[in-house]
Formats: sequence, C-alpha cells, structure tokens
Amino acid sequence: MSTEGSRRRDVTVADVAKAAQVSKAQAARALGNYGAVSDDVRERVLAAAEELEYRPNELARSMNTGKSNTIGVVVGDIENPHFGLAMRGITDTAKKSGYHVILINTDEERAAEVDAVRVLLDKRVDGLIVAPASSVHTAHLQQVRESGRPLVLLDRAAEGLDAEAFAVDMTGISYESTKHLLAAGHRRIAFVSTLTSDKPYQEGMALESSQIADRLDGIRRAFEEEGLTRPADLVRLNAGDAESVKKITLELLDGPNAATAIIASDGLIALGVVEAIQESGRSIPDDVSFLMYDDFAWTRLTTPPLTVIAQPVYEMGQAAASALIRQIEGRRTSAPSPELAARLIVRGSIGAA
Repeated sequence: MSTEGSRRRDVTVADVAKAAQVSKAQAARALGNYGAVSDDVRERVLAAAEELEYRPNELARSMNTGKSNTIGVVVGDIENPHFGLAMRGITDTAKKSGYHVILINTDEERAAEVDAVRVLLDKRVDGLIVAPASSVHTAHLQQVRESGRPLVLLDRAAEGLDAEAFAVDMTGISYESTKHLLAAGHRRIAFVSTLTSDKPYQEGMALESSQIADRLDGIRRAFEEEGLTRPADLVRLNAGDAESVKKITLELLDGPNAATAIIASDGLIALGVVEAIQESGRSIPDDVSFLMYDDFAWTRLTTPPLTVIAQPVYEMGQAAASALIRQIEGRRTSAPSPELAARLIVRGSIGAA
C-alpha cells in the first residue's frame, strides 16, 4: 500500500483507515488507544500505520486532550555551559516521563523572554521552566501563573512571584570564597559579570539578577566581618562578549590600585579573563589570583588548575523538571526538594596577595 506519492504529504488517519480497510473512527480509536476496538482491527491499523510511516498530529491531539506532553524552557545563554548542563538534567528527566522539551534562548534580554513565553504558550506547552533575565520585572511570568499554566524558575528567584524556584544559595558560598581570598591577603578583589546595566556599578544600586545581587552581598559581608570596605570600583558589569571581557580584565590589572584577585561569575567570562591575563604576559597566581563559578573539565587542565565554586547544575535541572511535571500531572510532592548546595574547590589559582 505504500507509494512514493503518498509520502509526499503527511499521512492522515483516513489514509491509514483506507489501507487497513476499516472506518476512520475505528482507525482513530486504534491509533489513539481509546474506545472499543477489536484486536484484529487494532493489529491491521497499526500495521498499516507502520507501513505508511504515519505520524500523529500532535497539535490536533493536544487540542483534543488539552495536553501536549511538551515542556517549554527559557534560558539566557545556551552557549554558557552552565545552562547546557542544566538543560541536560531537564531533558533527561522529561524523557523518562514521556515529555518533549522546546528550548528558547533569550541572550538575557527581557523583551526576548516575554516573546519566548508567549510563543511557548501559543504552542500549548503543558508547563514552563524559566531562568528569568530579570528578577524584578516579571509581569509576563505573573500572567503565566494567573493563567493556571504550571511554572518553575531555574537558577534565579523572582520578587513577588509565587512559583517554585530551584537555585543555589549564592550568598553563603560567595561569603565563604571571599573569606578564602581575604585570608590569603587579598583586599583588591574584582568581580566580573555579564549582567547588563546602563551605568557603572555603585554601592547599593538595585540589580536585575538575584544571583548577582546575592553574590555581591556575600562578598560585602565577608569584607565587613573583617572590618574592611568592599572595593565597589572593582565590580564590573556588562561583560557581554569576549572583547569586553578582555578590556575589563586589562583595566582591572592596570594602575596603582589594580586588582590582586578576580572572580568570574561564569565559565564564559572565566575563559576570557584567563586568556587576557595570559596575553598580557601575567601569570596565575603569581601576578593575579583567580576564582570562578562552575566546575568544568577544562578548569582542571589549565596550569595551574583553577579554584572554582562548583554548583549542582545537572541536579538543578532535574529538580526543576521533576517539580514541573509533578505540577502538570497534579501530583502532590512525595519528598522534600533536594538540597542544592555549592562548594568551594580549592586548587592552584589562588596565591598570596
């Protein structure tokens, strides 16, 4: 029954019914696995569907059932290995439960995130996992909650939004790692982030990202505990690409009040900082100490190996997907959420100031 012509268009239920010599209603019941269908009819229909390479119309099915078995995920930068690893945790968990995943990247732009959420809702996803570009401006996410569509936050919190969030406590680990740098004698400690801002960082200014705000709060607490003032002039935002990261790094290392240690807020920034340090003829940790967020394989292959703040990123993705699927299926939580704690891994990139 299979012909080249029949495959030039989507094979329909009617095509399968004709090939199996049954009614369209019988074919639909057999393919959808609902209603009363004899074993003989079901076998003929499934054999015809396989022969014709029939693929069900998922959109039509979702309109009939109200469920698409699809999860929408919105992240800021999939090039960042942090989000790549989280996505692996999400997709592995979703697959085990029979869900597909649609990913949209926003480049950390809130307008792009608003559009992404709208597109995913239009595609009738069963629920959304969002790493919000802004922890402050979240009206579009509030609308998702009000619509009744399940929503889970990944990596970041959002003010005033009643949604489960799966993220690491950044304030505590930032405090711990800063204490480690202070103990080594460092006082001029720089912090570099991709977070966009219209003006240079100033002490006390409001930040769009809860993650970055918490990290800077941990640094401040560590300095204050030692009776010191955090060097706000060494907090650098807008490190959006490789060139800006290199420019910022060289600025931090020049002059009489140069930084003696640099903290990179993610793996992409870390690569740029390390490259800029090497190209300037300086070395780690003899000329400048270095600390970065996230533990990737390459951090153990540099000379010296890099001191990192390791986060359970894969587990974060797993937990977010599990929570969302539980909400979609209307199940109560059977166990407490896993503890998502970061840890400082000391290697060779921090020396005496």
